[in-house]
Amino acid sequence: MSLFRNLLFWLVLALAGALVAQLLVEDPGYVLVRFRGMDYSTTLAMALVIGLAVLAGAWLLWTLASLPFAAVRRRRERLLRQRLAEGMDGVLQGHWLRAEKALAHAAKDPDQAALAHASAARSAHARADAAAVASHLEALGSGHPASAAVLAAELALDDGRPADALAALDVPRAQPLPPRGLALRAQALAAVGRAGEAYGLLGALRQQQALPPAELARREAHWAAHGLREAADANVLADRWDALPVALRSEPGAVAAYAERAAALRWDDAAVKALEHALDDHWDESLAVLYGRLPIGRVEHRVANVEHWLQAHPASPGLLLTWARLQRALGQWARAEDTLHRAIAQGAGAEAWEELGHGFTQARDEARARMAYANALAVARGEAPTELSGRDLQQRIVDAAAIEERDAHGVPRLRGM
Repeated sequence: MSLFRNLLFWLVLALAGALVAQLLVEDPGYVLVRFRGMDYSTTLAMALVIGLAVLAGAWLLWTLASLPFAAVRRRRERLLRQRLAEGMDGVLQGHWLRAEKALAHAAKDPDQAALAHASAARSAHARADAAAVASHLEALGSGHPASAAVLAAELALDDGRPADALAALDVPRAQPLPPRGLALRAQALAAVGRAGEAYGLLGALRQQQALPPAELARREAHWAAHGLREAADANVLADRWDALPVALRSEPGAVAAYAERAAALRWDDAAVKALEHALDDHWDESLAVLYGRLPIGRVEHRVANVEHWLQAHPASPGLLLTWARLQRALGQWARAEDTLHRAIAQGAGAEAWEELGHGFTQARDEARARMAYANALAVARGEAPTELSGRDLQQRIVDAAAIEERDAHGVPRLRGM
């Protein structure tokens, strides 16, 4: 396409030249120049030729005169590019001071000043020179305020200063924020306890593709859970819960956050229903444990649900632990003790040992209570527990026995499916 345009241009120029030549042949014209009492006359064609020759000569003289200056300018630009390359290489290798000096020199070139100042600020930050960081950020902000705000926020978050990151991103000159700025703003909001506002930025982050889909999904679940925990009252909690996508309302982290906050706000019915719906839809051991740990009352109701779930998950350590807690809450310590031993045998871990210690303490069995608490600490450290007295071989075999699990259609399934 470029060749066609060039050819068309020269054809039009040739035609115009031929037309002008034809006109001059018919009437060559007459040009008279009077200067200091002298008359100079010639034809129009010759005057045009002389004028073009004078312009060409002037251009040639100007080119020759500017050659030394052009050579100096090209050499300076080459040196500045070389300094930029040296500075970037120094940043990669960790030669912070050397890199910063080279980048400060490279920033004299307006075309690469932004990159040089940004990299120099990172180098100064790496060697904990706050004054130099501020100087480079100020220089960067004079021409690229959004880039300076994003970099300042990134460095502040690296230092654990999310409030300063928000202040940097809220500068009016930096608006509207680029995708990277939006991602950093959401991260800073979550870090200062405003996860609900961070969750509200998900639409913009998704639209601008500020984060990879997998990372965005991870942060969505994280911010949703923290936003629920930060709810000031039951109305805010309900609004945030209802605003979540259906899939996220079955995610264990979000369900646990909602149930814990609802229980803290004395909204027991909501906490119980959320856990029950989630466990009915998709079994999760952490939610099964939480179902028994939350102080939400309705013990008999929860016992009935646990006994129903045990038909499908008889070897669930979390469900067995919950069942034991509810039995102890009903004053059935003997049954709770047997259930806890089975939960421990099925892998309930330190939390079951601790619950066993609470039960022994309540039953005034101080020796076994101390041993249970010691085992809870040992298991939490990854060490083997000490065997408790009072359990014969047959009881231990029954505790560790694997019970066949079946799905809703009565078909046996593998453990953990």
